[in-house]
Amino acid sequence: MPRSTRSNWLITGCVLVVGAILGTLSLLAIGLGTGWNGFIAGFLMAAVPVPFYIAFALWVDRFEPEPPWMLGIAFIWGSSIAVFFALIFNSINQGILTSLVGEAEASALTNILSAPIVEELAKGAALLLLFVWKRDEFDNVTDGIVYASMVGLGFAMTENVQYYGQAVVEPSGNALIVFVLRGIMGPLAHPLYTSMTGIGFGRARESDKKRVKVFAPLLGLTAAILLHATWNLSASLGAVFFAAYFLVMVPAFIAVIVIAIFSLRREAKIIRTHLEHVVAEGVLSDYDLAVVTSVRQRIRASSRALFTSGIGQWKARRRFHALATELAFHSWRCSREASADARVIQAELVDAVRTARAKIIDIAPKGIAYAAD
Repeated sequence: MPRSTRSNWLITGCVLVVGAILGTLSLLAIGLGTGWNGFIAGFLMAAVPVPFYIAFALWVDRFEPEPPWMLGIAFIWGSSIAVFFALIFNSINQGILTSLVGEAEASALTNILSAPIVEELAKGAALLLLFVWKRDEFDNVTDGIVYASMVGLGFAMTENVQYYGQAVVEPSGNALIVFVLRGIMGPLAHPLYTSMTGIGFGRARESDKKRVKVFAPLLGLTAAILLHATWNLSASLGAVFFAAYFLVMVPAFIAVIVIAIFSLRREAKIIRTHLEHVVAEGVLSDYDLAVVTSVRQRIRASSRALFTSGIGQWKARRRFHALATELAFHSWRCSREASADARVIQAELVDAVRTARAKIIDIAPKGIAYAAD
């Protein structure tokens, strides 16, 4: 078994085992605080919307979808490991603050000061792991946003079990209010905070400058902590929450979407630039290049393959798109960090793209020229 494969299995296994243990302990701690009925209600309220949020997060990742098992690792880290360490260190910090300033003040300070730092560090650790471990799968800002969103969604799901469960069992009957605030107004809050860190790591991967590689993740983490602290502070100030929500959080969310769009456009340019040599070699046609560098044309080509030739051709075309994209990004990485092994892999990818292209039926519409988005 190759060394890289062994390391993949080892790290994945460690994350799964540690995640299962710490996730179970976290849920037990939450259940002790909410009771059985509150825990069940909270778990259902928190878990049911998650697939919809995940689908929205993955919408960003359209050129080079990340491996599902890596997305799963990110989600598991957020929902178990990050939550466990957040519970431990926030509890310790709250205990220290209680001895200094009193219980009420300590609770407020924990939410405003401790939670943003502890939680963003715990979630950011997952991004650091992926950034160092899987260099070939963490290429740019888009990947940073996607992985960060998965970590944040996992964290938010488990955290919401606690908040929803407590709201259900409390006599005040504010479960609906809590659900509206956390499930409707703020379901993407944690993914938004952690996306700042993800953008920082993505920018570090894209840059060749050493200072950018060092400071971009730190600046991203700082932005994540500040956004998180702003949300928690505003939530404790009544009507100020709505001002912060519309003046800070919504613009920040829009900014992440805009950054993702520009990152996708940059991906398209990278794909075009680093596939031009295989077009010149006759591996791909100009039409193939136009399709591969456009999300819309990929969808159109795959749809035509499905409706004119069946699911087999649909799968073949999607595999062709994936391999061509992988080749382009590998060529891009080789242009920055060339090695003998990388050149061997590139030659293998060229052969794989040629083989995949030969298996699909050419169904380019006559008289239509496509340009990249």
